[in-house]
Amino acid sequence: MLRLFDLSLLINGFPIKEAKAELDTIMGLSEKEHALFIQHKKEEIVAYHLQNNPFYAALVGSINTKSWNDLPILNKQNLQKPLSERLSKGYSIKNVYLNKTSGSSGTPFVFAKDKYCHALTWASNSMRFGWHGINFNTSYQARFYGIPMDFIGNKKERFKDFLSNRYRFPIFNLSDIVLERFLQKFRIKKFDYLNGYTSSIVLFAKFLEKKNIILKDICPSLKACFVTSEMLFESDKNLLKKQFGILIINEYGASELDLIAFENPNEEWQINAETLFVEILDENNQPVPNGIEGRIIITSLFNKAHPFIRYDIGDIGILDKKSTSQKPILKKLIGRTNDVAVLPSGKKSPGLTFYYVTKSIIEDDGNVKEFIIKQTQIDSFEIEYVSDNELHKNQIEKIKTAIALYLEPDLNFTFTRKTVLERTNRGKLKQFKSCL
Repeated sequence: MLRLFDLSLLINGFPIKEAKAELDTIMGLSEKEHALFIQHKKEEIVAYHLQNNPFYAALVGSINTKSWNDLPILNKQNLQKPLSERLSKGYSIKNVYLNKTSGSSGTPFVFAKDKYCHALTWASNSMRFGWHGINFNTSYQARFYGIPMDFIGNKKERFKDFLSNRYRFPIFNLSDIVLERFLQKFRIKKFDYLNGYTSSIVLFAKFLEKKNIILKDICPSLKACFVTSEMLFESDKNLLKKQFGILIINEYGASELDLIAFENPNEEWQINAETLFVEILDENNQPVPNGIEGRIIITSLFNKAHPFIRYDIGDIGILDKKSTSQKPILKKLIGRTNDVAVLPSGKKSPGLTFYYVTKSIIEDDGNVKEFIIKQTQIDSFEIEYVSDNELHKNQIEKIKTAIALYLEPDLNFTFTRKTVLERTNRGKLKQFKSCL
């Protein structure tokens, strides 16, 4: 079997072989060696960015950098300036991996990873999926994700799907007619696993429940289902187990970092302690004991192109009391839920659909700082945003066109510029909220 997935990474300049070898070495460390490795990588990445990244050096200022707990906490607001002002010396838009965060927290921005760091992300993904018998080079994926609607973006994504051995089920319309078509694909294709947004996969499971169908019965090759990007509630997990008849694996990640926590074969949410350093802090930025909830703060140990050092991801979590530094276990993640939008045609669309819509709002000038979308009536939505300058008419038209394309035409939108947006009692900005 041609290792198409690994090959596609190599062709794009991501040294996957070296990354896999380094990850194997890290995995082979003893508890004591691992603690030293983490200490060394933390010191190394801070020193590197202080020397090579003017943006980070300015942020740290005259703070004593020998004391880890005194280092500043980075947040998405700090990062809302053009990417060119945040890259380390020697890196440019041409020689890095470039992407946008989903804005699911309401605060989108453009970020970069150096190519080795991105290769490590894939090595780490590959290893974790491997725990459950999935091989990116050979296993066939049923992918429940969005897809760009413009011709070039769409073709590019479809080609990536081909290289990655996956078939995409676009999630912008999840009406029963569409879900019936999804179901027919499972009858004829030999999928090994499902992967995608929690809310979309849960809607598919509810459809199967209504029809009294177990997915594994009609697609016997299926082994596992991996849900991501949104909270998986216990009741939904039970529904998925029942209707799919396979393993349900919960992952927690962030595009700008890596997989943060991934369910291991013992059903523990194991934190990535190989490429990341994860802390749980209180509101005064002090570490809390395991078992106590706090803010999830993450350091990317290998990203030299762009600093993610003590980065506040905007989520609240609790580490299990039995966690060790080599094997931290996330006991609970609080936050990260997205509603479903119900539209006049009867179509249902997950809140994360708005990720693709808001991509058309987000430009790398950092004008729009934060936004939330509220559904006030079946055909009416409010977009509240914080920005340096008011959105101008052609930007609003662009957004409306994108919304008509991704959701459906004839929806009403009002745009309100605010100085501050309403947050949940945990300080989390919920990107999409249904008031129906």
